[in-house]
Amino acid sequence: MATLRVQPRPTPAERADVPPEVEVDDALADVADVLEEWVEPRDGWELRLRQGHDFGRRNNVEAELVFASGHQTSAVSLRLDQVDRVDETSSELVLRLEERDGIAKLVRLSVAGLAVELFHIV
Repeated sequence: MATLRVQPRPTPAERADVPPEVEVDDALADVADVLEEWVEPRDGWELRLRQGHDFGRRNNVEAELVFASGHQTSAVSLRLDQVDRVDETSSELVLRLEERDGIAKLVRLSVAGLAVELFHIV
């Protein structure tokens, strides 16, 4: 089991000087690593990992991916445990979320921004 150091919830009662550590399954730690490695070298992209609302629970990590370029800012927020699969192509990173019965939600990240597909046939 891995731990992720994340930002605390943005509420006064939970703010702390030390970022909380949340226990996560190894698969979720791998997803966080892939996101961090993809965002790191790309200008305009930022990844924020934050403690979820259900304090003290394992796998309680939310990710916010933010893209800012010129006058455009786009963001998508999700829980790491929603991610079923991550695929990297030559031009984008594709997050497959909550696949059920051959239908999934996709988030496509590229150097030009992000796209969200809420009804993707797998």
